[in-house]
Amino acid sequence: MKNTEPASSARNIFDAIVVGEALIDIVTSPDGTSEHPGGSPANVAYGLGRLGVSTGLLTAIGDDERGAEIEAHLRAGGVVLLPGSHSLARTASATATLAADGSARYEFDIDWKLPPVAPAHLPRVLHTGSIATFLAPGAGAVKSLLEQSHRSCLVTYDPNIRPALLGSHAQAQGIFEDLVPLTDVVKLSDEDALWLYPGKTLEDTAAHILGLGADLAVITQGPEGSLLATAAAQLSVPSVKSEVADTIGAGDSYMAALILGLLTRTGEGLGPEVLDRLGRTASLAAAITVRRPGAKPPTLEELRAHLPAYVPGHLAHA
Repeated sequence: MKNTEPASSARNIFDAIVVGEALIDIVTSPDGTSEHPGGSPANVAYGLGRLGVSTGLLTAIGDDERGAEIEAHLRAGGVVLLPGSHSLARTASATATLAADGSARYEFDIDWKLPPVAPAHLPRVLHTGSIATFLAPGAGAVKSLLEQSHRSCLVTYDPNIRPALLGSHAQAQGIFEDLVPLTDVVKLSDEDALWLYPGKTLEDTAAHILGLGADLAVITQGPEGSLLATAAAQLSVPSVKSEVADTIGAGDSYMAALILGLLTRTGEGLGPEVLDRLGRTASLAAAITVRRPGAKPPTLEELRAHLPAYVPGHLAHA
């Protein structure tokens, strides 16, 4: 895995840059309907900002009321919206219908376009995923950015599969497998894994992803915990028990905390102790998120209150 420490001759502006969709989640439940800023990549960016990571988001929103709401939300979390992100006539939305157990079913109204822009300075970590990596024409621009960047910074990827927006299974699997060699860390849910590779065990899917070129494969399993695998080690980490308000943003909070852990490893590699620390910190972040409605990830202080030995007091920015 590439070194995430910045070169002494070129200090980076951001510790992390996230590339992907930002939209409005319209949440329908027995209690009524509400709207919240969302989109998996935007949620990850917001989660990183709440964890004290200097973060920029490259996305596509409109110059409309919903776009302004998203921008204000991100700004409140300390996230910088990167130039080129106001590129749509209308901001996208996703309607999430909540079941009794808090799980969500989604329907999307999204147009994903990304101008051919690249960050002026590469971050220590570049994250992408979800709709942004599958839906044309923007997916092509995302892939081009990864091709330009993956040898110079650590790249993390969460496919966050949305079958309603994908073409054939073979096409989606092909897109995923074309992107994995451009990444270092791939995180997906057990539902993503089973959709991409029906018939494979989670362990086999993790091994397959490593074989495609990733250094670390992470598969979350909700209340069953998560699996973290490298070529040298495979570790199961338990979940953190929590009352569930809803599951919106839980995987994105896990991803943000995982990135925080990768940024603060200080050259320790990815041995079993490091994998355990990464998994437990990320699981706690997800558990805190599901306790409250909407995608409301924890702050760095909240994580430290529960895992002071695992979570840094602050992140030394690049």
